[in-house]
Amino acid sequence: MKASRASIIMVMLIPVALGALGAYMWDGVFHIGLLLLTLLGSALAHLFSNMINDLWDYKNGADSNVEEGIDAITSHSGFLTNGMWSVRTYTFVTWLLFGIAICCGIILSFFSGWWAFVLGLLGGMIAYFYVAPPLKLGYRGKGLGEVAIILSFGVLPVMGSYYVQTAHMDVRALLLSLPIGLLTTLILFNHHFLHWQLDRQAGKKTLIVVWGEAKALRFSKILLLLAALSLVVCTIVGVLPYYSLIACLALIPLYRVYGGLKEHNKSQAYLPLMGGSLQATVRFGAILILIMIIQGLMF
Repeated sequence: MKASRASIIMVMLIPVALGALGAYMWDGVFHIGLLLLTLLGSALAHLFSNMINDLWDYKNGADSNVEEGIDAITSHSGFLTNGMWSVRTYTFVTWLLFGIAICCGIILSFFSGWWAFVLGLLGGMIAYFYVAPPLKLGYRGKGLGEVAIILSFGVLPVMGSYYVQTAHMDVRALLLSLPIGLLTTLILFNHHFLHWQLDRQAGKKTLIVVWGEAKALRFSKILLLLAALSLVVCTIVGVLPYYSLIACLALIPLYRVYGGLKEHNKSQAYLPLMGGSLQATVRFGAILILIMIIQGLMF
C-alpha cells in the first residue's frame, strides 16, 4: 500500500464510478458485477502507474536524495531511494499489478466487447511511457504529460467504464470525463511545485521547470477554471442535470488557497495547494456521484 501510494486511489475510482453511473442515468443500465471488476482493474492499473513512475524516476535520477541547497519536497514512496526494496523486487510487484489489471480487462472484454481491453491497455501504455523511454512524456515540458493525465484519469476511465456497462460509446461520456479529468490533471500539475527545482536538476522538464513558478501558477488557476466551465457545459448540453453545478462549491476552498501564494514560494508553501487540489477533486467527484444516483433513481 505504501509502495504504490494507494492513499490517492480515489482519483481513479471516482471517474470509473462516474462512467458507470452515466450508463445508469442515461440508459437505465447498471451491472454491479461489471462495475466491481472495472473498479478493481482500474485501481490496480493506477497503482501500477504510481509504481512505474517511481521506478523510472529513480532510474532517471529524478527521485534521488535532495541535494543541499535544493528546496524540494519529494513525493515518491521512498522504497527505492531509501533501499527498502531492491529494484528487482519493486519491478516484480509493479508488473504483477499490471498483469492482474490486464486480466481484469480481458475478462471484461468477454462480457462487453474488445474495446474494454483496448481502452485499459491504452491507459497502461500511457502510464508506462509517461516516464519511460523513448517517449518520457512527463519529461518533455510541452504539455504532453498533462494531456496524458487527462486521458488516463479522465477520458479513458469514464468512457471505458461507460462502455463496459453498455457495450457502446457515447459522446456524453466524453463530455462527462472533462471536469473530473481536468481536476485530476490539476492535482498532478500542482504536485510538481513541491519539487520542481529537483526536477530541473535531474533534467525533468515539467511545465513548471520550463515556464517558471509565476507562469505555471497562473496556468494552474486556468486549469481550475476550465474544470468549472466544463461542468457548466455538461449541464447546458444535458449531460448532467442543472443542479450538478453545486459541485462547484467543492472548488471554493482550493480557489482560496491561491490567494495565499506569491509569484515565487518555498516548496513548503505549496503543500496546502497540493492537499487542496486532492480534497477538491474528491469532494467534487463525490457530489457528482451522489447527484447522478439521485437523477437515475428519479428518472
